[in-house]
Amino acid sequence: MRKYLQEESGLRTIDFGSTSPTNVNYLTGLGHSVFVADVVEDACAGNWQIGVDAEGKPIWDVEGFLSQALNFSGRTFDVVLLWTTLDYLPEPLVTPVVAHLFEAMNPGGQVLAFFHTRMQGEQTAYCRFHLTGGDDVEMQADGQFPIQRAFVNRSIERLFAAWSGYRQFLAKDSVSELIITR
Repeated sequence: MRKYLQEESGLRTIDFGSTSPTNVNYLTGLGHSVFVADVVEDACAGNWQIGVDAEGKPIWDVEGFLSQALNFSGRTFDVVLLWTTLDYLPEPLVTPVVAHLFEAMNPGGQVLAFFHTRMQGEQTAYCRFHLTGGDDVEMQADGQFPIQRAFVNRSIERLFAAWSGYRQFLAKDSVSELIITR
């Protein structure tokens, strides 16, 4: 992903998570535009749970959430830095967010996503991610959001079935790294 960001110019990017001035400076310094979306904060702080069903499960205003938290005003994107966002979103929002991203991505666009491989341990703390000039990504604890799930390979494959493909890498710190292509 770093190579793609450095070789291409004028890419439209989305950086998910808490605003990272490091990422904004890095991406704009390469000539890219940046849209920041902290959907985990929005999902947890907003009033998107509108009731409970007969089984006591929460009912979510998914359309309201998407139209407010992911309103791109018709813009399309070339790069999405998704980080571990999907691990922390409430379950009813995960598939709709991925579908919304699919519609907002240009064909051939790429997503960098991390997925936790475990549900417990200090590596599951919610973090802000910072791009660097090298191959490393710096992580900084940020917020007290509990991890909702640890995706397995098959669930990731189903979640991104409409996409043209992905490459998966096992990273350190109990995280799986994927580059997903629209």
